[in-house]
Amino acid sequence: MKLHELSSATGSRKERKRVGRGTSSGTGKTSGRGHKGQNSRSGGGVRPGFEGGQNPLYRRLPKRGFVNPTRKEYAVVNIEDLNSFAEGTEVTPEFLVNSGVVKNTKSGIKILGNGEVTVKLTVKANKFSQSAVEKIEAAGGKTEVI
Repeated sequence: MKLHELSSATGSRKERKRVGRGTSSGTGKTSGRGHKGQNSRSGGGVRPGFEGGQNPLYRRLPKRGFVNPTRKEYAVVNIEDLNSFAEGTEVTPEFLVNSGVVKNTKSGIKILGNGEVTVKLTVKANKFSQSAVEKIEAAGGKTEVI
């Protein structure tokens, strides 16, 4: 079999319906929309979730709890992830993104104390857990809140 002999499976590809191409085409004149009515007009139809005036599902379901619009979500990094860096490295949020430890900084970086750190580092982040600060300083490093 060669590349030029390949073909798609029968029934997997379908030609698009070309409407408004004359009466003998079967989809001429009203173009398959019927006569009059909301759906025959340009821009017609209803918005998503509309149920014909009936109270829609998203209004029938109860809303519970509180959603904080100003919530801050931090990208978390455990101190065991910092062991991959060389001794004396200055670890900043930009450095963590560039090295691929975190994808994006969100509202900031929070360093958590899960695991052990064995290298001496200067860590700059938005927040630290208490155990993370203790472990970094025990390894001879420094922490700095941005």
